[in-house]
Formats: sequence, C-alpha cells, structure tokens
Amino acid sequence: MVIETFRPGAVAAVYARFRDKGRMLPDGLRYVDSWISDDMERCFQIMECDDPALLETWADNWRDLVSFEIVAVIDGAEASRRAGD
Repeated sequence: MVIETFRPGAVAAVYARFRDKGRMLPDGLRYVDSWISDDMERCFQIMECDDPALLETWADNWRDLVSFEIVAVIDGAEASRRAGD
C-alpha cells in the first residue's frame, strides 16, 4: 500500500505530470488500483512487486510533488493463515 500525500499546492502539477508522462513505473512494478481522499490531499494505491526497491525508484520520480509512506500489506486470507486460523 502506498499512501501519497500531495505537497501543498501540488495537486494540479501531479495530475499534469501523470497526464504527460503516465505513472512512470519501472519494469517489475505493477499498479493495481487507487483511491483519492475527498479533500484531494492524499492518494492510496495498491502496487505489486517482488523487489521493494522498485517502489523507491518509482517514488523518486514524484518526490518533488508528493511525500510517500510505503507499507507492506497482505490480504485477509493470508493474515488468517498466519494467525493459525
């Protein structure tokens, strides 16, 4: 899970860059889905990859406009399995 917080006044620039350059994902990083907070200040994205370094490579393309929190997550079935259910 990637939580992006847009820098103050950067929303229009984020969408302009996305329109012009796309997500700029390195090979091996896959975008799954995203949601934007109602106040347009944060974006919550699900991304998949085998190498977490790919997330940092991708984030480097956006750090001037966005700050990132990257959290490794598992789905409910995996959590249940790990909990011994």
